[in-house]
Amino acid sequence: MATVLILGASRGIGMEFARQYAAEGHRIIATHRKPEAGETLRALGAKPIVLDMLDEGAVVEFGETMASETIDIAIINAGVAGPRGSALRAPGGLDFDAVMHTNVRAPMQLIPALSPALIAARGKLAVVSSKMGSVSLMTSTASWLYRASKAALNSALKAASLELGPQGVTCIAFHPGWVRTDMGGGSADIDVQSSVSGMRRILAAANDSSNGKFINYNGEQLSW
Repeated sequence: MATVLILGASRGIGMEFARQYAAEGHRIIATHRKPEAGETLRALGAKPIVLDMLDEGAVVEFGETMASETIDIAIINAGVAGPRGSALRAPGGLDFDAVMHTNVRAPMQLIPALSPALIAARGKLAVVSSKMGSVSLMTSTASWLYRASKAALNSALKAASLELGPQGVTCIAFHPGWVRTDMGGGSADIDVQSSVSGMRRILAAANDSSNGKFINYNGEQLSW
């Protein structure tokens, strides 16, 4: 039985990760913001912990509480989309802070804090990124603040892989696909069960050769 930590399990992809891993009998620690999500996670068999990724102090404190854990898999899923649209409009300060603090700063705080627990288990670290964060694959200006945040997250994950990989931790950035969730919308390509099942298969098979890679939920390696 593995210990799986899921950051951002209130709904959608994070909740489905908790559901699928719990169904297999793994020990699940799952963070959430909404009280009702905690009840659902507890009913699944997970240990729910309230964590607001915009609260810098809470993120630091949470990382400290994980220091005594041995974490086999850590999945940083929490994220926000921010303003949508294809025009190059300057983001407002509140939008910029919400997106960058949630999608970039919080993971960069959590990864160092979780590293000892991951190293102890020779575990696996995954961030749920997006193909929209790929600079080389970019063909649209849509949601450029979100794109910039995911590009920054990819860079942070790649840097983490250089330090943690030699210490036995496999670090992967995922594109989950365009998923039918509250964020992805009802017209998206795939259901959340297929997305999460695909990412879980990749994590289960991941080894040293997977470290520092950007991978689609279907196993395709993507360029940064």
